[in-house]
Amino acid sequence: MQAIQELVAPNTISLQYDVMREIFALLGPYNAGGKPITPQTVISKGLTVDSLTIMDVIMELEDRFDVTIPMNVVADIVTIDQLAEAVVSQRARR
Repeated sequence: MQAIQELVAPNTISLQYDVMREIFALLGPYNAGGKPITPQTVISKGLTVDSLTIMDVIMELEDRFDVTIPMNVVADIVTIDQLAEAVVSQRARR
């Protein structure tokens, strides 16, 4: 069992890194406050985005990582970290 975890963990870390990097790239232009974007950034308050922009970002992530994030999951996403976790979680279900 430990051998399987050793094989899975590096891939998961790599995926999390790729997802987070992509999110930062997509949301970077909406950082008008000058504060750094972190995983704990509240998307709707820490950035200058509206709901349409957030949905566009989610669709870009779905296309990039070949996942579908259900709307009930999207409704619960508040922070960048939660968005990244939703992508990673959906990818793991494949």
